[in-house]
Amino acid sequence: MKLNAGVITDKLLETKEFYTKTLSFGITFENEFYLLLHTPNHQAEISFLKPNHSSQQPIFQPPFQGKGVYLTIEVENVDEVYKTIKEKGVEIEIDLRDEPWGDRHFAIVDPNGIGIDLVTYSKPSD
Repeated sequence: MKLNAGVITDKLLETKEFYTKTLSFGITFENEFYLLLHTPNHQAEISFLKPNHSSQQPIFQPPFQGKGVYLTIEVENVDEVYKTIKEKGVEIEIDLRDEPWGDRHFAIVDPNGIGIDLVTYSKPSD
């Protein structure tokens, strides 16, 4: 089984630019109403769909309202990713920090209002 989360949005162009330039995602497929992106290692995908498109059934037409969704992206070296993203001028929503349960992470927000938690996991401190 494979999961591909999707977001219905009018911001396909902004979304494509954000994920490809900020997070180095690749484009798996795109047309005028659909965008399928993959992580740099091709292990995960996320899709974006224009709202109210005539090719889609009603359940896939209402646009995302910008709240209540987040993504977690696990990276090998969160400090390196943090530095790179800051150098690109991306606004940091939650600054780089260590959590008692073992996460070292920071967060940014995509053009659709989706919080993205970039994290490197380690064993929790005692």
